[in-house]
Amino acid sequence: MGRILKGEKPADHPMSKALIIGGSVGGLFAANMLRSIGWEATVFERNAEELTGRGAGISTHPQLRDVTRRLGIPFDDSMGIHIDTVVFLDHDGRCYDRRATVRLMSSWGRVFRSLRDRMPAGSYHLGKSLLRVEQDAGSVTAIFADGTHEHGDLLIGADGGRSTVRELFLPGQQPDYAGCVAWRAMLDERDVPPAIHEELFAHFTYCLPPGELFLAYPVPGRNNETQVGQRAYNIVWYRPTTPAQLADFCTDANGKQHGTSIPPPLLRPAIIAWSKAQARALVAPQAAEIFERDPRPFFQGIFDFISPQIVFGRVALLGDAAFLARPHPGAGTTKCAIDAECLADSIASLDLDAGLAKYQRLQGAFGTGLVRQGQRDGSYLTDQHKPREQRRNKDMSWDVDDLMGDHDGRSMQVKRILDESRRV
Repeated sequence: MGRILKGEKPADHPMSKALIIGGSVGGLFAANMLRSIGWEATVFERNAEELTGRGAGISTHPQLRDVTRRLGIPFDDSMGIHIDTVVFLDHDGRCYDRRATVRLMSSWGRVFRSLRDRMPAGSYHLGKSLLRVEQDAGSVTAIFADGTHEHGDLLIGADGGRSTVRELFLPGQQPDYAGCVAWRAMLDERDVPPAIHEELFAHFTYCLPPGELFLAYPVPGRNNETQVGQRAYNIVWYRPTTPAQLADFCTDANGKQHGTSIPPPLLRPAIIAWSKAQARALVAPQAAEIFERDPRPFFQGIFDFISPQIVFGRVALLGDAAFLARPHPGAGTTKCAIDAECLADSIASLDLDAGLAKYQRLQGAFGTGLVRQGQRDGSYLTDQHKPREQRRNKDMSWDVDDLMGDHDGRSMQVKRILDESRRV
């Protein structure tokens, strides 16, 4: 691959161009960061319709706030919901512990829209499914299933945990199932029963069924509203799940098996009914009521993946395409932002070859560290499949003090892993 000096372009092609595969938040962070250093950036999303996140909640960290502000996106009260209290509910719905906290809970949709709205017209394309990539010393080409192709100077694979780009360059390497799933539900604020709203809505709520972890918190509404009355309450319920159970969950009503992930609309009604019955049986009735009122709760399998390499000539992986960490550190969106910032800054300060090498070194270490942290944080759940004597944590219930240490220490965890990666 030839060396490309910063700013060195032919007269008829004055601006370096990035082809970004994947139109979710990782791809949009990359596009906006590269545009901020003078590159042209075009996004290609495989889905034919605009992406939506069903209000999925996300944690925010200082690094996420820093990158969005650097892009000119105000990280103000409209970005999320402030929470100052954590409550713990027992099986009967009694609050047995209450702790102070400082959290800002946002949503995938709110972050996505803030980034998507900054993209110029014609720079974001739907219905573009990547088939293959070709590159030489001077350029890279993306070939799509619709017969079109695009040329650029750099191609970024930001197409998620099941990345097509990663499969092209690391064939046969797949994420490892972690042995648990996250059931998700969300209810519009106006649909939360008044008594439950008064008791829970302003708080971060934990229920701790044996061997499981159920958490709930307010997030921006389905159209990213943060005004009182227009928000939503989000549930994430981590449950140990065997590979056989996962395969059953991913089988639709026609008997078609969808691997390890099934589109939520294809989830069998019997599985949805079972999940609601499980909520009634295992968690506080107030929390179960919110879960039951969502007509279509869904689940996501939890996976680990550490890429042995994230740069391949003029191709770079970013976000979940590069490293797939369990959600327990609450840093998936923040990692996308940090990846994009590191990539843009490395390219801007060095030639492309050296910039990509720096990105490989720094974000390779950061991604590995975040995956390892997620494995440690989630070991309590995955260990439930083991005989008790083989578990690292032999108790069947969480220690509240330990859980709160993790809850309040997430941002420090991210900072520590980031700092350690910069010392590599």
